[in-house]
Amino acid sequence: MSSSIQLPPIESVFNLNDFEKIAAKVLPEQVYAYYSSSADDEVSYRENHNSFHKIFFKPKILVDVTNIDLTTEILDSQVDIPFYVSATALCGLGNPKGGELDIVKGCADVNVPHMISTFSSFSIEEIAEAKINENQIQWLQLYVNSDRKITHDLIVKAERLGMKALFVTVDAPSAGNRERDARFKFSAAENNGPKVMEKSKDKDATTNGTSRTLSKLIDTSLTWADIETFKKLTNMPIVLKGVQRVDDAIRAAEIGCRGVVLSNHGGRELDFSRPPLEVLAELMPVLRDRGLNKNFDVLIDGGIRRGTDILKALCLGAKGVGIAAPFLYANSLYGSEGVELCTQLLIKELVLSMRLLGVTKLSDLNADFLDLSGLFARAITIPRTTVYHDSLA
Repeated sequence: MSSSIQLPPIESVFNLNDFEKIAAKVLPEQVYAYYSSSADDEVSYRENHNSFHKIFFKPKILVDVTNIDLTTEILDSQVDIPFYVSATALCGLGNPKGGELDIVKGCADVNVPHMISTFSSFSIEEIAEAKINENQIQWLQLYVNSDRKITHDLIVKAERLGMKALFVTVDAPSAGNRERDARFKFSAAENNGPKVMEKSKDKDATTNGTSRTLSKLIDTSLTWADIETFKKLTNMPIVLKGVQRVDDAIRAAEIGCRGVVLSNHGGRELDFSRPPLEVLAELMPVLRDRGLNKNFDVLIDGGIRRGTDILKALCLGAKGVGIAAPFLYANSLYGSEGVELCTQLLIKELVLSMRLLGVTKLSDLNADFLDLSGLFARAITIPRTTVYHDSLA
């Protein structure tokens, strides 16, 4: 953290957006640039969040909403809440001492599922051992290495360590053009570089930007055939993370994947890729018509900042939602205590919003509670200045 700006007390945080507002002022400029940067003019990044603002509720009245039940099932695991901490690389940049270990600790009380990044600052063994109790749910997010033996060994190790699912990232054969991040040099050896994929030859490389450094470790030749190979390597459910088209989601279901994450990588890869919420609204009716919605979990991430955002996704048919940046900022600023607060704020908003919507359990939610008439409207504006740096002043 910057020594010139004092970290506000955690009591000053009232919602998930507050974490980023504080992080922008407190974190070192290079760290915040990597964590927050998105592709090109960052249109997709903004639209991911804006898409939730295009949907309005149609609440029911005169419903006894005294008791609210947030429990659900995601990928065959019973969970207390319908959201999870999505994978974020290099948590050690913002929290050098705790990194991913503090996220694990912060997820323990409510048992929030935690997706572990291939590019974590700590080893997968250290992250697995950090669990407070054996009931904690951990998943592995997989970037596929061009050296398939490294990838295969990691999959086998993850299953041995008790990971409950394998999320194969399929939307990032190369890092997007993240210009705010690219303005900084990155040395993995000096910046808590990726420990999960330890055998990388580029571990100590220095280049422009953290994203471009990590991108060298990802295989651009990944195809559907590789997914079939991974299915033979493990008994873990396989989920494709980064699906952006209805036909690709259908194919994933047909070949036996356990689910998909509708995601455009937080707008960090291809700018002007569609908001995942739009894809969700299109996909679920097709899955139901083809009878493919059974034993196939559709998850979604990108732009989710409020309990109402979560409820809108669940009404459209998502089994759960992934949240990345707010947990990353919370962990960077306040460690495990910040992660816990992030969870509690979402739970508080979910309970209140469900009461006001007129539902008592997640299974009550459906598209009848939503006005979708504005979801597909387009009104894109590009800021005059999207990226900046002191050196340009």
